[in-house]
Amino acid sequence: MKVRTRFAPSPTGFMHVGNLRTALYTYFYARQNNGTFILRIEDTDVERYVEGAVEKIFKTLKMANINHDEGPDVGGDYGPYVQSERKALYEKYAELLVEKKEAYYCFCDKERLESLQDEHGIRRYDRHCLHLSQEEIEAKKKAGLPYVIRQKMPTSGSISFEDLIYGTITVDAKELEDQILLKSDKMPTYNFANVIDDHLMDITHVIRGKEYLSSTPKYNLLYQAFGWEIPKYIHLSPIMKDETHKLSKRYGDANFEDFVERGFLPHAIVNYICLLGWAPKENQEKFTMEELIEKFSIDGLKKSGSIFDEKKLQWLNGEYLKELSEEEYIEFVKPYLIKAGIEGTDEWYKELILLFRDRTLYGAQVVSLYHEFFREQLELSEEAQAVLSEEGVNDTLNGFLDAFSNIEEWNADNINQAIKQVGKDLNVKGKMLFMPCRIATTGDMHGPELGKTLVLLGKDKTLNRLRQMIK
Repeated sequence: MKVRTRFAPSPTGFMHVGNLRTALYTYFYARQNNGTFILRIEDTDVERYVEGAVEKIFKTLKMANINHDEGPDVGGDYGPYVQSERKALYEKYAELLVEKKEAYYCFCDKERLESLQDEHGIRRYDRHCLHLSQEEIEAKKKAGLPYVIRQKMPTSGSISFEDLIYGTITVDAKELEDQILLKSDKMPTYNFANVIDDHLMDITHVIRGKEYLSSTPKYNLLYQAFGWEIPKYIHLSPIMKDETHKLSKRYGDANFEDFVERGFLPHAIVNYICLLGWAPKENQEKFTMEELIEKFSIDGLKKSGSIFDEKKLQWLNGEYLKELSEEEYIEFVKPYLIKAGIEGTDEWYKELILLFRDRTLYGAQVVSLYHEFFREQLELSEEAQAVLSEEGVNDTLNGFLDAFSNIEEWNADNINQAIKQVGKDLNVKGKMLFMPCRIATTGDMHGPELGKTLVLLGKDKTLNRLRQMIK
């Protein structure tokens, strides 16, 4: 059996990192097994369709280095690969189920359906239209009454299936409502279109989120009704916002494109989200795409959710940024300063960017570091305030104020020379020479080379901050 997997996103906006992780795992599984990876656009939910979202899907997959073998843009033998272009197929198969007595027409209007809601707000269809006679059905159709086609569910027993991660899953048939397969506009529901397309496209392994575990018995009943082979299932644990809340596309959480725009490298994001729900056998955190394809294994997939930790993503991104050459790094970070309206010469940009390189974990962070560096009012930690309160420090600061005021050409060499001279004149050295100067001028106890830092800060701002601290 040739492995065929599919990634089937809905064009409802940006690419959520949970969706991207599904795409990655699906892609890895196909590549490991010399199989075929398919992209299918599931656009049957007209109300949630977002203009331009399909283009975002293509763009995201390209940035993530995921290459599909079949799809709307590259073609293939199983197309069309956009569900709205397959509408006639769904109507045909829904009508076939009606003929097989596995589905039925439902003419209930919105008001009646809403009246079925119980005291707990739960709405469940009561099979009102299940036993309509053929004459009644024809009369209602002739009268132009809108209708849907519902799947006829078993009312007793249980339905079991095997998942390659979660094992045997069993659902009581009484829990299954007669779901809608074909809506009144003749568009299929998500669940129905999925089954039809997966069968017609010869999908062998369905990889998707754990939230679909409870829906899978409905899928399997459809496969059985048609007499089709059921694919293998791999359900993935959720990516969590915290201990109790899932990341949600609906609430704008963890948007891949936003992370890229903020200056996270696409592969760093890919690398990180692959580790959310999958534990490599080796104690390794950085992987090339080739290594991810080679080492990914469903045996390493976790059953419990993984918390999305942006701090960890920042760290990993910082590790990738370190691999950039000085020139590549400057070119990567500089646009964030320009976009923020921070002006300077090429040389000034270069010095500023390199000054903050060790502290910059993603591109846009350089802007906040800049504003922190040039802020009007310094905020000192208790430890920093304690250093400035030590005996003799005020005299040292006055010494810096005088020495810096006399510098005519404000450059790192002259600044460093002035600092040394203050130490010599006041017999102060080491920590008690450099640290008070750094704290008084930058607000920090530690940082990059002091001379270069003060060049960027500028003479006037350096002197003003010294005066404020002396007061």
